[in-house]
Amino acid sequence: MDSILRALDSGESRAAEPDPSSADGWRVNPEVQQAILSLFSDRATRTWNIDGAFQFRDRVGLPVKDLLDSEEARAALAAGKPWRVVPGGSSVRRGVYLAPGVTIMPPSYINVGAWVGEGTMVDSHVLVGSCAQIGARVHLSAAVQIGGVLEPAGRRPVIVEDEVFVGAQSALLEGVLVKRGAVIAAGTILTGTSRLYDLVQARVIVGTLEEPLIVPAGAVVAPGVRQARGEFAEANGIGLSAAVIVKYRDERTDARVALREALR
Repeated sequence: MDSILRALDSGESRAAEPDPSSADGWRVNPEVQQAILSLFSDRATRTWNIDGAFQFRDRVGLPVKDLLDSEEARAALAAGKPWRVVPGGSSVRRGVYLAPGVTIMPPSYINVGAWVGEGTMVDSHVLVGSCAQIGARVHLSAAVQIGGVLEPAGRRPVIVEDEVFVGAQSALLEGVLVKRGAVIAAGTILTGTSRLYDLVQARVIVGTLEEPLIVPAGAVVAPGVRQARGEFAEANGIGLSAAVIVKYRDERTDARVALREALR
């Protein structure tokens, strides 16, 4: 079982990986998800006690990741882009791949099987769920929730491609795929079965359980409202929340979401 975690730690194995031959550019590896599930089958636990100040108890097969003196940490340091894990209560489980230059602000949690690309910022109160795939130079703003997936094995995890900006208190759930360079405005909630209203191209993008929602590359998505159907809804002015593409990324958008290198 230790070999499973080593392969995930190093990035040799991934729950999902880019695949140019597939329709959406990604291929799920259900055998990896199944291997992670098998780690949970061992219900033995142990207690970790660090200098008497920090204690926790968890499954034997799923310890925290060694962020300071592991082979992966030394490789990031040698590449000149060491991880930056700011003190204050963050936790990263073993079986998580962190590329060089990742920054984690406290408190945050990254669960087993997740993959986080180079130069990505994981801000305060962020949850990156099991098997989630986060690209390079992504900014996950404060209190962002990235859903996890382990069961059923083979279901697509949440995928956020390179250069994406996810605004504060947004949630990406149930296998939604956010393509490169998209911007998710603060407070937006997207699930795999959400409807996404594209005001620019006058279309509705629909996700299903079999083919979860895909947010187009460069789309700027904001929370909106749509009229609920029926006489009662119309009489009472009831609306439903809706995700709306208000524009596609341009130079002004780039300037607003730019993250200074000094903060990374």
